[in-house]
Amino acid sequence: MTTVLEAEGLWKVYDTGSTKVQALRGVDLSIEAGEMVAIMGPSGCGKTTLLNCVSSLDEFSAGEVLVDGRPLSEMSDRERTTMRAERLGFVFQSFNLLPVLSAAENVEMPLLISGVAPKEARARALGALESVGLLDWAGHLPAELSGGQQQRVTIARAFVHEPALILADEPTGNLDTSTSEAILDLLVDLNRTQGITFLMVTHEEGIAQKCTRRVDILDGLITSDEKIAHAGTEEE
Repeated sequence: MTTVLEAEGLWKVYDTGSTKVQALRGVDLSIEAGEMVAIMGPSGCGKTTLLNCVSSLDEFSAGEVLVDGRPLSEMSDRERTTMRAERLGFVFQSFNLLPVLSAAENVEMPLLISGVAPKEARARALGALESVGLLDWAGHLPAELSGGQQQRVTIARAFVHEPALILADEPTGNLDTSTSEAILDLLVDLNRTQGITFLMVTHEEGIAQKCTRRVDILDGLITSDEKIAHAGTEEE
């Protein structure tokens, strides 16, 4: 398998001046193409910090992160920005959709920013919306969509540019139970039918059980890392 992301001896220390908080303490983590990995742990354990550091949204204090085999430490700020735009997708609790743009316009934005021709960008955006069951809502503004529909638009935007990895931070955190289950089923379907790789922070056991691997973090350290077997998905 291809390794799409690797953290080696990753440390993150927050220095407030009066105190130093060790959010990550020598984390080693490797993500293979096609995996759906759940990062589990209590609040304040370092889950979101890990996500932010491996995506270069936040600086780490020591160690190294490699994306597609290339160290972040060797990239300039511009190269990191390009890497995030081209190789990573993001799904957060807050949908972060631009309210004045339609669903299709929100989804095609990453493509337009990276230089894809408008006609091709729109076609790919509509294809992504169709994949998440929202083609008929392509022309609607975010305010005209339910919370679940807005998250589907966010997911479409996250994978429209075919990233190596999608990072999700509590992707169902702001949704009711039935909508959360529908969104989770969508993510699982995208992983299994399209081979999209996910690294997902969550505190919900139900989400972790539908992933292919579970990594537990406590006090900035990985305490367990195990693959999860699902009926009908084991290798023959």
